Amino acid sequence: MLNYDALIVGGGPAGSACARKLVQAGRRVAVLDREVFPRTKLCAGWVTPEAVADLELDVEAYPHRFSTFKYIIAHIKGFTFKLDTPQHSIRRFEFDDYLLKRSGADVYVRKVKNIERENGDYVIDQEFRAPFLVGAGGTRCPVYRAFFRDANPRAKELQAATYEHEFPYDWNEAHCHLWFFDKGLPGYAWYVPKADAYLNCGIGGMAEKLKARGDDVKKHWRHFTDVLEKRGLVTDFDYAPKGYSYYLRGNVDVVRVDDAFITGDAVGLATRDLCEGIGPAIRSGHLAAESILTGSEYSLEAISTHSAEHAIVRKLLDYMFIRRHTPSSKSRSSKPRSSSDVRQQAQ
Repeated sequence: MLNYDALIVGGGPAGSACARKLVQAGRRVAVLDREVFPRTKLCAGWVTPEAVADLELDVEAYPHRFSTFKYIIAHIKGFTFKLDTPQHSIRRFEFDDYLLKRSGADVYVRKVKNIERENGDYVIDQEFRAPFLVGAGGTRCPVYRAFFRDANPRAKELQAATYEHEFPYDWNEAHCHLWFFDKGLPGYAWYVPKADAYLNCGIGGMAEKLKARGDDVKKHWRHFTDVLEKRGLVTDFDYAPKGYSYYLRGNVDVVRVDDAFITGDAVGLATRDLCEGIGPAIRSGHLAAESILTGSEYSLEAISTHSAEHAIVRKLLDYMFIRRHTPSSKSRSSKPRSSSDVRQQAQ
């Protein structure tokens, strides 16, 4: 049995951010992820300046692709305008691997199958043991399934379905473009250029709304690639897109049970306007680490529900994506919950 001070399931930005804080404080930390890093990660790959600051990332020393958009060009119903929301562009293949290595944690390639609570510790697959457990494994996180699923059922109306492709491409348009609600899409499409001739093109929409009208993102993908072709942004290219899904921010009842925490997409923290998940994931990882180190409450209150700076833009996009599903900016579970409390709530 390998003994640690904390076990983190998931090596993405939430997991590596949490791990780094704990390691810096002298804790022994193991990160378990089912994949070998670097690995392909479906994601548009933009990062906010706030996330860069939270990471204490020296962009001059960062050894991989990194570029900055001072604004985003938005297209809505035939109108084009600038969204003053600075963003950085990275490749998750490089970014996640860099952050995980930088964390200083011990990293194991493991597909977690079983998590048990034994004598105040958490035991994973009878191989790893620690008094603290952090779920950072994304939408299908094993920690979420083991301890949080009954208390925090997924809200179908907050599920985003996406379809994208990231590929080498000698692009000639250096700005990020977003197309909102084109052809009735309850979401948007994106064109995100990367440094050194890489490009990410994708489309995402609210899954429940698409399903209700017999629609899907693949149909909108075909229209989107036609738009890229007509605008001369991507021409004569044979795409190989793949899909994934995640959840936008909603009412979150329980983010801690005993000494188990969930972070990032395991909670469902993507912003409700631009659906950005990296920044909220990083901040939640830091907050979980702080709670472990100091005994402070673990709350989502400090994590923004929106990305856009202007209130009108936030409200418009929130309304168009989700309508009347009102979020809470706080988790109602900042104090530790016991596993018995969660079981009673689920009954």
